[in-house]
Amino acid sequence: MILVTGATGQTGSEIVRQLSGAGVKVRALVRDLKKAAALRNGNVEIVQGDLDREETLDMALKGIEKVYLLSSADPRQVELHSKMIRAAKRAGVKHMVRHSAMGANPNSPVMLGKWHGMSEKELQESGIPFTHLRPHYYMQNTLMFAQTINTQGVFFAPMKAGKIGLVDIRDIAAVAVKTLMESGHEGRTYEITGPESLSFRDVGGILSEVLGKTVTYVDVAPEEARKGMMAAGLPEWLADALLQLYGAFAEGHGDVTTKVVADVAKKQPISYKQFAKDHSQIFSGVVAARV
Repeated sequence: MILVTGATGQTGSEIVRQLSGAGVKVRALVRDLKKAAALRNGNVEIVQGDLDREETLDMALKGIEKVYLLSSADPRQVELHSKMIRAAKRAGVKHMVRHSAMGANPNSPVMLGKWHGMSEKELQESGIPFTHLRPHYYMQNTLMFAQTINTQGVFFAPMKAGKIGLVDIRDIAAVAVKTLMESGHEGRTYEITGPESLSFRDVGGILSEVLGKTVTYVDVAPEEARKGMMAAGLPEWLADALLQLYGAFAEGHGDVTTKVVADVAKKQPISYKQFAKDHSQIFSGVVAARV
């Protein structure tokens, strides 16, 4: 059986869906049982727990051979992942696939990259057979711009002309499923991207074509972006972390594409144009975004 943490989030729920759809028995670790209702099927067992409560992890890991370790961004991420790594070691887990991020490095000047790099290092040194998945910027992240795209035909970010290899969460999940179901991925690090590197101006052009109206990307200064994030309710640490990430992208550090989706998942990666078509009702304001 495979344990998936962060199972009610966008990525975790897609991994659970694809694993269970392939006939794999999955145990989904969730904090809120009500949010897990949609995950339930004959191949999915729901267990309540929290990365911050090690006693719940010991219970959740009983009978588990493999773990997919995923959590939302958190300033305590290194500590929380450390608790799961230690619990998995105690439980004799045979393989842990960890959801990391492009650019993960313990010495990264980007906060999110540093945290992921530190957790990667701890997992490698734990003795548990591991696989690191480093996805690029999610296509689904652009759904946060749906409101202004719908009402004003614009979206704002401090990205300048930086290009990034945006990747669809469905493709990340497809790679995750292969690494969990197949042998031979132990000790590997996979950087997961979409098929092309795009600037946000390129994204605006694609959305214009798909939605049948002009969508314009407007570059803003980092401080203006920070004010907007704070006004939207983001905590200060997360706003600062995202600005570091956007800054790295603006300097060209995100201009990366790989063939991991094709090589590992044995499928063609989803293009941004296809993503935009699949989510056109959200960008058009017909249905609400889940971000």
